[in-house]
Amino acid sequence: MKMFFYWKLAATGIVKNRKIYFPYILSCIGMIMMEYIIIFLATDSSVTSLPGGGDVQMFIMMGVGIIAVFAAFFLFYTNSFLMRRRKKEFGLYSILGMGRRNLVLVLFWESVFITLISLAAGIVLGILFSKAAQILMAYMLHSSAGFSLSVSLRAIETDCEIFLVIFLLLFLNGLRQVYKAKPVELLKSETVGEKPPKANWALAIIGVIFLAAGYYLAVIIEEPLSAMLVFFVAVIFVIIGTYLLFIAGSVVLCRILKMNKRYYYKTSHFISVSSMSYRMKRNGAGLAAICILSTAVLVMISSTASLYFGTNDLLQHRFTRQITMDINTVDDGVAEKISDTADNILAEYGLTQENVLFYKSLDLSAALIDNTLSFDQSNLKVPFDYAAVRQLFIISLDDYNRLMGTDVTLAEDEILLYCTKTDYTEETLDIEGYGHVKIKENLDSFIANGIDTQQVMASMFIFVPDLNVAIERFDALMAQYGYDSQEISSYKQTFLGFDMDGDKETQIAVYEKLSQAISQMQAADPSIPEISMESRASAQDSFTGLYSGLFFLGILLGIVCLCAAVLIMYYKQVTEGYEDQGRFGILQKVGMTHKEVSRIIHSQVLTVFFAPLIGAGIHMAVAFKIISLLLAMFGLYDKMFMAGVTLLCFAIFAVFYTFVYFGTSKAYYRIVSTAK
Repeated sequence: MKMFFYWKLAATGIVKNRKIYFPYILSCIGMIMMEYIIIFLATDSSVTSLPGGGDVQMFIMMGVGIIAVFAAFFLFYTNSFLMRRRKKEFGLYSILGMGRRNLVLVLFWESVFITLISLAAGIVLGILFSKAAQILMAYMLHSSAGFSLSVSLRAIETDCEIFLVIFLLLFLNGLRQVYKAKPVELLKSETVGEKPPKANWALAIIGVIFLAAGYYLAVIIEEPLSAMLVFFVAVIFVIIGTYLLFIAGSVVLCRILKMNKRYYYKTSHFISVSSMSYRMKRNGAGLAAICILSTAVLVMISSTASLYFGTNDLLQHRFTRQITMDINTVDDGVAEKISDTADNILAEYGLTQENVLFYKSLDLSAALIDNTLSFDQSNLKVPFDYAAVRQLFIISLDDYNRLMGTDVTLAEDEILLYCTKTDYTEETLDIEGYGHVKIKENLDSFIANGIDTQQVMASMFIFVPDLNVAIERFDALMAQYGYDSQEISSYKQTFLGFDMDGDKETQIAVYEKLSQAISQMQAADPSIPEISMESRASAQDSFTGLYSGLFFLGILLGIVCLCAAVLIMYYKQVTEGYEDQGRFGILQKVGMTHKEVSRIIHSQVLTVFFAPLIGAGIHMAVAFKIISLLLAMFGLYDKMFMAGVTLLCFAIFAVFYTFVYFGTSKAYYRIVSTAK
């Protein structure tokens, strides 16, 4: 046979099966386009030059590998629908005399056509839409981008390499199926029914156990570091539980519906439930995939949107004043000297210090074991006990009263306690080296210093009657652990922060001058300790870039997962439509009208189609606590704001999901209604 003959067979097969091939090709084009856009943005110099652009690119680069892996799994999954549909055609070719070598050539040219079309269209669309993505990125970074369209040869090369490997693996997988199956099996592959899985109650119970375990881990966590360690374990448990419950539980659902005579013995319900029972194993797996992808979309979009739209609050919480300094001493003279220097520099710009925040503290870390704060970290077991580590800020009662405008008094063995990211509910606390103390009051708030947002561990602000007594006791304790004088003095800090009535450029200029002046003071006077200084204005660009990058990456990955879910829904309806076409043809021959067929279709689809959406909503509701703990590590504590963003994302997704339902059910109806 001439090679042109195989080209024609391959092209004809694609065109005649366009209802299943075109969505697949479109998904390939979409994946290639998204991968090009991500690679382009991650390497484009114009994005790097944007304020905070470097931080954005750091996160976008993570998406290159994520989308490549996801695309491989997703295209393998959707390719299985195509192969199942084409096996009958390949079986017919075999009956007519084609050998396996001839079938391989047809499959090869099909793969070549799909690869060339997908790569060409995907890269062209990627180049066109990369400019829109660049403009969107500039907008998110509160900047602007030029209108010139640029092409990245590096992005094209990397994109082609990734998807050529994926398409090669898809071809080899199809090759394996053709060589493995016999001609008769290929011919009958499309009519092979799905049997309900055996021991479905056992699978359902196992699924409940896995799901309950994942939910339990998500609910019991109270501390952010533990949430970070447990989150991925909980996700794996929930995924396994979801798949088992949808596979086995869907069979159970059909049996329950059959037991309800009022529901089951109606024309539309009888046919739809019987049809679903016939192939529920694959149906359940598809529904589970849709549920997991829907949950992934909601988690990514809601969490990154919360961070992005809460950026200003996060910035204010992280940098409580426009200029902040941590001075490595509790000597009032050093702090006064630094403050005077700041006054002199501000005077050059006609400004003064405003909203001054000043207090002294001991900054330590300890392990909270039961009701004891221990400084012997050798007892910690890696990695799980690190969730017990607490960042301590020990502050005098005088500073607390001055800052909060109160007049609280404490006995020698009493303290005030304020915790962030987690709570401490005991009435007493044993502090190693300091003693056994009573907690007079658990405080609801304290003047934020922004330091607790820099650490993933929870913080405890301990207010003591006399800071000098605490210094003496902790100095003695650290000496016992073998710390030298420099290490002992390193945890003694003075926090100094102030605002000014100047624009962003003026704030940055003051910050740079003050940094230079402090460096000169330290060079001239060795007694000036280490000083860590930060400027809100200087950090704003990178801070905005951080959360813009996360949100942008969340949007891109969310779109990819959303497209995957839609395509799975579509293929599920199309393949089941072709399977049911013959059965509905028989029903129409015995007198069923198109209106009755439509009613049956909606009954069948509606019965299980919204189960993934409900499951995703339940997953999100349970996961909200652990997600809020993870976001607390970024400094986002407003749970009402996060809940509002999550509900809004779910509502928008539910509306979109409903439109997909109507669209895919129409595709199913068009197929089965043409049965003769």
